[in-house]
Amino acid sequence: MRQIEIEFDVPVPMRDGTVLRADVYRPAGEGPFPVIVQRTPYDKSVSVADVLLDFRLAARNGYIVVNQDTRGRAVSDGEWVPWKYEREDGYDTIEWAASLPGSNGKVGMVGGSYLGSTQWSAAISGAPHLVAITPSITWADPADGLLFRGGAIELGVNALWGAVTALGQYPKEGLPVEELMGRIGAAMADIDDLATVGYRELPSGNLPLIVRTGQPDLGVTRALADPATLAESRVSDHYAKLELPSLNIAGWYDIFGQGSLDNYTGMRAHGRVARLIVGPWHHSLTVSDTLGPGKVGEVNFGLAAAGPFGKPLPDVHLEWLDHWLKDGPATSAHESGVMIFVMGVNQWRLEEDWPLARARDTSLYLGEDAALSWESPTDENAESEFTYDPADPVITRGGNLVMSSEFPAGAFDQRVTEERDDVLVFTTPPLEADVEVTGHVYATLFAATDGPSTDWVVRLCDVDENGVSRNIVDGITRVKTDPSRIDEIEVDLWSTSNVFKAGHRIRVQVTSSNFPRWDRNLNTGEPETEGTTTRVAQQRIFHDRSRPSHIRLPIVAD
Repeated sequence: MRQIEIEFDVPVPMRDGTVLRADVYRPAGEGPFPVIVQRTPYDKSVSVADVLLDFRLAARNGYIVVNQDTRGRAVSDGEWVPWKYEREDGYDTIEWAASLPGSNGKVGMVGGSYLGSTQWSAAISGAPHLVAITPSITWADPADGLLFRGGAIELGVNALWGAVTALGQYPKEGLPVEELMGRIGAAMADIDDLATVGYRELPSGNLPLIVRTGQPDLGVTRALADPATLAESRVSDHYAKLELPSLNIAGWYDIFGQGSLDNYTGMRAHGRVARLIVGPWHHSLTVSDTLGPGKVGEVNFGLAAAGPFGKPLPDVHLEWLDHWLKDGPATSAHESGVMIFVMGVNQWRLEEDWPLARARDTSLYLGEDAALSWESPTDENAESEFTYDPADPVITRGGNLVMSSEFPAGAFDQRVTEERDDVLVFTTPPLEADVEVTGHVYATLFAATDGPSTDWVVRLCDVDENGVSRNIVDGITRVKTDPSRIDEIEVDLWSTSNVFKAGHRIRVQVTSSNFPRWDRNLNTGEPETEGTTTRVAQQRIFHDRSRPSHIRLPIVAD
């Protein structure tokens, strides 16, 4: 295996004269070598080897690796505004990397989340030497899981991310030591108090916690002021012009899970080579070392959950990049295809494509006496009611999220939530046979509220033989309406793959909040940037012959 050398803080000039800086890992020898680029806002000095790729190992395997701080972050110069400059800077960085001494001119990229978005940004920019990308756990549309979801604000991640990233900016401002330490101390206190104070501050669209930092949030504030800024990080508008192959890695409990699936399907719809791997993971793409091997949330998915068919994700990345950047052997691992982890049976499975052609959308109907039935309702007039008070919202417990440590992601027992008076619960009888749900889940509600605006939240749960109810997927839709008007509302719960075992029951929750993951609808109709007062709302869900509220499950038969 080759010896390597590392050069730190190498200047990378951008077209406007701003200098970004990167660490460059070089294998011994003259090459030529392909180049792998990672662009991070999280300080390149602490992102040396992670769950996706070990830079030193990649260099020893014959790659030049460039690990760069994005504009305005860590040791890179320039203005720090999330997303604003990533396409132009991505283009310039890729072309600089391709021209490095010893480069063979082929560049690939790695990274997840923001680092996955920088890959799509460079691809959208049209950088000619970018040959292949491996975007993991990243979004397709920032209005669907990054900044907003169903019209609600992704408050949980926006507040945490904005507060934490602000800490990295203070040392760049040249403040006197006492002032610097004071600001850092205040920000740390705000982060510590997020669960009890910061998340509850109003207005949610101009969060006082973020205002106090003097730094940008994830992009919510800018988007509310100017929706056009959403285009800066949107991938879904660009598939038709993107011709490079992509390896997309997602997690069923990742905050950007649906976005990764959408990026895959968007590329495949235009005939591009794309591969999709989906595990039972949350945003770290790992299973917990402290809670037990294979554990995500409260569920142990087994050792197989660590990687697709037992293969570590760094190996998966290197195989992909070896083929596209080194002209390595063509195998099925480099063709379009899908590997999914099926929860419930806890097994990996190969599929030809996503969504599964053999999945059939099948409705389960909300009914009287908390019933959930495969048969459509025959009642002429049936409804359920609850009271939603924004001052006492349903508290987030598990799911697809990135939040302060009090709110871990994954599958958790929902029985405490289901005991609340403001959560409607509908449940099937015990299943006579296994039911596999693999695909995109939607709900249709016929609903009314007594105010000008409210939220509707739907959650799908798997209830075991002992009555433990665990969340599978959920979603939210924010509505503007007329008091007491009955609206037909679609709620997108995103996608999953789960086998509801024989003897288990399928459950659907309906409520009006999931806080602080999503900001509270104050039921007043005031803009999120201004609202600070709350009102109690009276909510009605209809489930009769002419208004059959239901959930649509993509069921896969043997």
